[in-house]
Parts: sequence; C-alpha cells; structure tokens
Amino acid sequence: MSTAEHSQWSLVVPVKVLARAKTRLSPAAGPHRESLALAVAADTVAAALRCDRVRTVIVVTDDPLPAAELAALGARVVPDVPDAGLNPALVHGAHRGRELAAEAGVAAGVGALSADLPALRPLELARVLDAAAAAPEAFVPDAAGTGTTLYTAGPGVPFAPAFGGDSRAAHRARGARELLLDGTDTVRRDVDTLDDLRAALTLGAGPRTTAVAARLPALA
Repeated sequence: MSTAEHSQWSLVVPVKVLARAKTRLSPAAGPHRESLALAVAADTVAAALRCDRVRTVIVVTDDPLPAAELAALGARVVPDVPDAGLNPALVHGAHRGRELAAEAGVAAGVGALSADLPALRPLELARVLDAAAAAPEAFVPDAAGTGTTLYTAGPGVPFAPAFGGDSRAAHRARGARELLLDGTDTVRRDVDTLDDLRAALTLGAGPRTTAVAARLPALA
C-alpha cells in the first residue's frame, strides 16, 4: 500500500484549562504543574502532526496559553463551545474536522486522541490508525487497561466517543473494535501520575516534557 492509499484522519485533542490540569501530579510537580501539563500536550500534538496519516489536529480548549502554543505547532484550535463536558467537546471538534475534510474533498476518518501522551511516536500512531481504518469504530485502551487513549470513527460513521469512568468497557459495549497491537506502547502510555510520567520518560518522552521533568525534585 502506497502512502497515498493509507488511511487519512482528523484527530481531536482536548486540552484542559491549565489551572485544572494534572492535579494528581500536584504533589510531585508543585509550581511546575501547569508547565508540565502544557509540555505534555505540546509533545502529544507535535507527534500527532508528524504522523503522515494525520491530515489535521484539532485542539479543543478554552485556555489561551495552550491555544496559542499548539496553534503555533500547526494545530487548528477551536473553543469548547458546548461547554458540556469532554464527550460533547470531542464531538464539536470532530464536526470541525469533518468540515475541513469535506472542504478539501477528502474522505477522512475522525479520532479523539488523549492530550496526555508525551512519548507518542508518529510511526506507532500510524500503525494504530491503519488498523482502525478496518473497522467502523475502534479504540485503544490505556496502559492501565480501564481508560481509552484513542477512539476513531471512519468516514461517514457517527462519531460517538464514550470517555469518562471505565471508557474501555464503554467503548467495547458500543461495539467499537479494541486495538491491542504489539509495539504501540507509546499510544497507550498516558500520564496522570508520577509513575505514569516515569514510564513515559523511560519510553522516551518528547523534548518539552523531558525538560520540565528534569526540574522536578521527585525525579531527581
């Protein structure tokens, strides 16, 4: 399969207002918590933009700081107009992604990608997206085995993410295909705790996350 024949995707990345982000890392990150949250999101978005299966990254956020930084990386930024929780925000972003694809005359799938994947590697994301193209809906469970780091819906398929709580079970119950591929650990390694951050650094986190982590006494 040539590169031109590979699946193409618009990915929606939800980014919290930094004041409310990464609260479980507060004891370890202290005054660096907001910087760490922004670094993790920026490394995630930068990696997604380097993936040749990704046409567009749409960031949904109401915080002007990540909005500006992630737009500078090449993401499209939209405000959380629904302001009704995570899943409505993702649906809002996916609608914009489908609009952009339609304007370009491209049949692209849409996906919701966690903003907490600082070790994400473009080639691993490409493998997962190619596998996702074989199912109407698909998802990748997180490393802990209860959450979800990526949910996808193919062209023309209703986009119905079920993040929150045990989203792995929720996506399974909706009939989405679970994708557990060897060699895609960086797509599953989200960061919520200090141990998660250590695991991401071991996998090879992006430069922004690595730089902020180097300032944390807990990782000295």
